Amino acid sequence: MAIMNVVILAAGMGKRMQSNLPKVLHRLAGKPLLMHVIDTARSLQPSRLCVIFGHGGDAVPKLIASLPNAPAAPAIATVLQEPQLGTGHAVQQALPFLDDGVPTLILYGDVPLTRPATLARLLAAAGPDKLAILTMDVAQPHGLGRIVRENGAICRIVEQKDASAAEAAIHEINSGILVVPTVKLKQWLAAISNDNAQHEYYLTDIVALAVADGVPVVSAQPDSEAEILGVNSKVQLAELERIHQRAIAEALLEQGVTLLDPARLDVRGSLTCGRDVSIDVGCIFEGKVELADGVAVGAHCVISNATIGAGAQIRPFCHIDEARVGPASMIGPYARLRPGTELGEDVHIGNFVEVKNSRIDAHSKANHLTYVGDSTVGTRVNIGAGTITCNYDGVNKLRTVIEDDVFIGSDSQLIAPVTVGKGATLAAGTTLTRDAPAGKLTVSRPRQVTIEGWQRPLKKS
Repeated sequence: MAIMNVVILAAGMGKRMQSNLPKVLHRLAGKPLLMHVIDTARSLQPSRLCVIFGHGGDAVPKLIASLPNAPAAPAIATVLQEPQLGTGHAVQQALPFLDDGVPTLILYGDVPLTRPATLARLLAAAGPDKLAILTMDVAQPHGLGRIVRENGAICRIVEQKDASAAEAAIHEINSGILVVPTVKLKQWLAAISNDNAQHEYYLTDIVALAVADGVPVVSAQPDSEAEILGVNSKVQLAELERIHQRAIAEALLEQGVTLLDPARLDVRGSLTCGRDVSIDVGCIFEGKVELADGVAVGAHCVISNATIGAGAQIRPFCHIDEARVGPASMIGPYARLRPGTELGEDVHIGNFVEVKNSRIDAHSKANHLTYVGDSTVGTRVNIGAGTITCNYDGVNKLRTVIEDDVFIGSDSQLIAPVTVGKGATLAAGTTLTRDAPAGKLTVSRPRQVTIEGWQRPLKKS
């Protein structure tokens, strides 16, 4: 990969977004638009990386400061553009941070889907001494800068508001993404003016200056129009979301994943699937999710930062967050696995069961209306309906231990810290406040009494 500077322009207000949040911080596939661009830029291994911000106070620098360091990636410089006087003025703010010895790639914080392979082609076209522009022929060029050519060579770019009728009829448009020799970039930016309809300093004016200086102006094209689409409104954001999700769905289908409806899938992170995986409609995958061979995910599940073992069945309407589900397990419907949950092989977690920060070993089950929190559960344990591990005393989280082959009757409360010994049985309705010995029946409930002669109170007429 060629060594280059990268400048990302992210100072725009985004008035049409109708939001106090800076435009580049609105989310696409669960990640800020700007983060998509930064991740792409980092993948190119630039020598220097600079983000120009403006509207939204320090929200953009705060986001960048919170990012983990990427391997072999430079620190990201942030520079305020104030006031905002156009794209040329924005790039001027980055000039002190750039290395003159390498070209500069200019990207946009609201154009999130440009692929690294496309940018690599653009960099290759530019080489060390050419100005290269990412262009594309589009059916609807209105509002976009047109590429004006003479004898096939690019001679200038004209903005929509400054275009003549003949220029407005051109369908080759400027994406705004370009690569420039850095020394020349500094010279040309010093020479541009704001004598135009917008009274702004256009970065695109450097093209005519390059032609005048005899610097070759070349172009490269993306593989799809989605790579150059920007976001200026919530409508465009929603459209780009569906384009992006459809691309993810098609890639999964090509890998052999069965999607009951590719149009009703949302991946907001990374989703890795084994063979013969099936995903029903309306599912959301967040963060890093791994589905092993033969996993089936029912409709309308939300799975975040989780690993699902081979052959597991996730029934509809389950929420799984930072959990590990063992192979051949059966989850749901309407189950919730909270962070710290680890399930062994063939564990059954049924409807309206919640598990948090607990280990449940192989062949155990909690099939109905149960809460298991801060617990260690052995193998072949049956937890009856309505059981609660009472793990919080108002200050501390306390642990419950349920050993192998335990049977817990319905409507039991286990008040931690407490241990239920191997093979023990708790009778239904038991409130356990002390350890239950292994292999024995423990009962904790008052004797049933019938009151003779009692009458239920009646409402007054």
